[in-house]
Amino acid sequence: MDPFQGFQTSNPDPPILTPSFPANLSIATASTTVNANANPLPASSSSSTSPSILSRYENQKRRDWNTFGQYLRNHRPPLSLSRCSGAHVLEFLRYLDQFGKTKVHTQLCPFFGHPNPPAPCPCPLRQAWGSLDALIGRLRAAFEEHGGKPEANPFGARAVRLYLREVRDSQSKARGISYEKKKRKRPPQAAALPPTPNGNQNQ
Repeated sequence: MDPFQGFQTSNPDPPILTPSFPANLSIATASTTVNANANPLPASSSSSTSPSILSRYENQKRRDWNTFGQYLRNHRPPLSLSRCSGAHVLEFLRYLDQFGKTKVHTQLCPFFGHPNPPAPCPCPLRQAWGSLDALIGRLRAAFEEHGGKPEANPFGARAVRLYLREVRDSQSKARGISYEKKKRKRPPQAAALPPTPNGNQNQ
C-alpha cells in the first residue's frame, strides 16, 4: 500500500517538485529553484548498463522523495532538508495518518484485539505499520543518495525508530496481529558417529 496515495490525490493545489534534486540538499525552501538538469533521471537507452525502466522500488522511492520534498515546501515556515530533524519526520508520519486505510481499534472498542471483526466500528483509520516502516526505509536511502551524510540522516534518528516500534506494538495489540518475524529453522545436523573401534588391538 502506498502511504502517499491519499496525500497525492487530496491536495492538488501545491506545486509538485520536479523528479530530481541537486545534491546540495537545498530542495525544500520556497525560494529554491530546482535545476532539473543537475541530476537528470535515467533516460531510455539500449545500453545494457543503463536500464530503460526503473525498478518498482526505485520508482516508489523517487515518488516518496518528491512527496516529502513537497511536504517540506508546504511547511510553515518552509523547511530546508538540511535543517530537517527526526522531530520533523515524526510530524510528517503523523500527518500521513489522515490518509490511512488500516482500522486500528481503541481499547474501548469491543473488537479490540480481534483480527477479523464481524461488524464495522467507528475506530479511526491509520497508516499501517508495515507501510510506514517501508516508507522510512526508502526515504532513508534517498536522503543519502541525494548527498546527505549517514550520521545526519533524520530518517534514521532514534526518535523515528522508537516511534515505529510503538506503532508496531500498538497496532499488533489493537488488530490482534503478530508482527514478529518468524525465525528460520535450522536444518537438523547429522549426529556425530562414535569412533570406529580398532579391531587389530592386542587383547
